[in-house]
Amino acid sequence: MSTLTWVLVGVAIYWVILLSFRNRGLLPSYVGTQGPIITLHTKRGRILLDRLARPKRFWRAFGNIGVGIALVVMALSFAFVLFAAVQALYTPETTASAVTEPRNVVVIPGVNDFLPLSVAPEIVFGLLVALVVHEGAHGLLCRVEDIDIESMGVALLAIVPMGAFVEPNHESQENADRGGKTRMFAAGVTANFIVTIVAFGLLFGPVAGSIAVAPGVAVGGTFPGSPADEAGIGEGDRITAVDGQSVAGETELAEALSEAGGEVTLTIDGERDVTVEREVSVTEAVESGPSGLAAGDSIASVNGQTVTTETEFREALAGEPIVTVETAAGEEHTFAAGTLSTVAEDGPAAAAGMPAGEQVVITAIDGERVVDSEELTTVLQDTEPGQTVEIEAVVDGEVETYSVELGEHPNGYGQVGIQVQPGITGLVLDDIGVQPYPAETYLGLVGGEGSGTFVGAIATALILPIAGIGGFGLPFNFAGFTGYVTEFYVVEGALAPLGSGVFLLANLLFWTGWINLNLGFFNCIPAFPLDGGHILRTSTEAIVSRLPIRGSYELTKTVTISVGVTMLFGLLVMIFGQGLLA
Repeated sequence: MSTLTWVLVGVAIYWVILLSFRNRGLLPSYVGTQGPIITLHTKRGRILLDRLARPKRFWRAFGNIGVGIALVVMALSFAFVLFAAVQALYTPETTASAVTEPRNVVVIPGVNDFLPLSVAPEIVFGLLVALVVHEGAHGLLCRVEDIDIESMGVALLAIVPMGAFVEPNHESQENADRGGKTRMFAAGVTANFIVTIVAFGLLFGPVAGSIAVAPGVAVGGTFPGSPADEAGIGEGDRITAVDGQSVAGETELAEALSEAGGEVTLTIDGERDVTVEREVSVTEAVESGPSGLAAGDSIASVNGQTVTTETEFREALAGEPIVTVETAAGEEHTFAAGTLSTVAEDGPAAAAGMPAGEQVVITAIDGERVVDSEELTTVLQDTEPGQTVEIEAVVDGEVETYSVELGEHPNGYGQVGIQVQPGITGLVLDDIGVQPYPAETYLGLVGGEGSGTFVGAIATALILPIAGIGGFGLPFNFAGFTGYVTEFYVVEGALAPLGSGVFLLANLLFWTGWINLNLGFFNCIPAFPLDGGHILRTSTEAIVSRLPIRGSYELTKTVTISVGVTMLFGLLVMIFGQGLLA
């Protein structure tokens, strides 16, 4: 059974036991039940809230700022949900994002694909902080606005915190003025946003600054059946030397491998040597591409010339544009070796006679051989807009030459007017089979680099747990410094005495900030029973009460229900409606 099934079975058993205890009167008076959820009630803490609420002018200013923030976020969340729902309807189910899978909507480590069990303690801690701060702020503003509190507490599913609550006295709340109630409802999300700023500020500053990348090339994984996989190299390893030559990063590794032979000795973690027999393998391939090769194929020879490394393979392509490749399984494939491209409808290439909307393989520019997309870009970077170049391309198996007057690329050099596929004829090759882990990139993002602003850095950090699903240019999801990932980093600087505790501190800050921000956004959704729904009602009442019309109550009710139902419908479409209109 799946993890989600086991969780549901466990919840069912727990619920049966809870019902048995409640029916027999075995639960203490301060414990309540709502389905499988238990609520722990207490009246303690009200004196502390009364003391904290004394500078009422300050807290009302705090509440007013919070109302402004909440209204902006509410409007943005409404627009976002509607936009995402429409996108989901027209997105084919086969390409729908894993983020909208039902199991990935719940914040349960091990069930949610992006929340691993290894960071469950940090996630639970962040959730507890978020809930306590959120409801504590509601309670504080209740006392500022002279709203009595019946009780406070937390809601648990077994031992997992599912929520916290402040239970205002209903009559006292109804007697409070509209502005006071609005400030009280906005206080929770405002407190969550403040915790987010503090948590990420500490993470971006001293904590991430005390973490450095360990020397070598981090290995995030290996391709099944690849030379590295057969040699026992796996995730968590670091390649620190090639044939005795030290390598500090991916560029040095590529240079060292380009000079090495078919058999190479890799030093792992600076401690053990591993001998690897290299072979040219296809790691990615365009579906139904002109080469006929697929991911997992191994290339043994090109035009009868044996190749064991990617360097040898590229050298074998230097001659004729059309080559014959033999795989390790003995299959032969004849195709044009170059840059697989789709000709744009109105671009310079189409104007020069290339078949618009069709795929071609570009093999040379002004007589200079280009075998992949990177070489094509390098050649074009030396051209200028308006310059005419001779482009050799293979179209329907025939070699053709086109005189193309280049357009202007956004970066200032010449543009052909094509959409290119990565690799050689849509093939991405590797002769080792290692998937490098961009440890330095992730550390920079966790440290708030590359975004320009503090808000931008937080927004970037938010997508790290889903960074590997595509569209973000990163190969792995980042859930924090956990598991094998810690092998790629070392602790230094002022926090070095904490040792690996710095990783724990970084994870706590990361997930505390992440959960507080998401909880704040979620509660700003303008639908009941969320804070956004209450703020929408009181704000609508304030506007409608000033209009010279009758039936203000009915109009307020109509607006709030309409917005709430629209939001609910949009959320359901986002999760369950992929591809309905595709």
